[in-house]
Amino acid sequence: MTSQDARSQEEIKRLQRARAQWRHVGDARPPFAQTPAPGQESVWDYPRPPRIEAESREIVVCCGDAEIARIRNALRLLETASPPTFYLPRAHVRADALVPAAGTSYCEWKGEARYLTVVAGTHRFEAAAWFYPEPEPTYAALRDHVAFYPHQLACWVDGVRVVPQPGRFYAGWITPEVVGPFKGEPGSAGW
Repeated sequence: MTSQDARSQEEIKRLQRARAQWRHVGDARPPFAQTPAPGQESVWDYPRPPRIEAESREIVVCCGDAEIARIRNALRLLETASPPTFYLPRAHVRADALVPAAGTSYCEWKGEARYLTVVAGTHRFEAAAWFYPEPEPTYAALRDHVAFYPHQLACWVDGVRVVPQPGRFYAGWITPEVVGPFKGEPGSAGW
């Protein structure tokens, strides 16, 4: 076995241990979950660990009146109980709008995140974006991408204004095709 094979085996074991800590992992929709209508999807059908999908709908992010990104090649991260999180290629986001912010956090799936303050004109939103400079190998596609908290910024998916996921810690983007309930709502701490 090569050292790369050993690392791959260790990563699989690490992800399995992390997954074992969760009661809901996307394999069965719990009885309290909303039933999606045609054209909708339930966050309870999303997997844990999360899955990354290519997203071709138009994504727009604005800081105040300033547009800082408009693209059609984002990544959508889907994880049980949370609305999708959108990751935009950093090369397509206005570089002058992103300033390093203090602090880091750690995701058991994706690795260490670093934060960015979003600035445009007189608007400044501290730690309103984040990225993974060295994501775990399974999530390597997130390298050179940035995600935004929609709480302070105006975000759209194909012209529909995003509703922020409840709770400041969470950054899912709620759009009409996604049904919950969502992690971050009252009573969701054990999800």
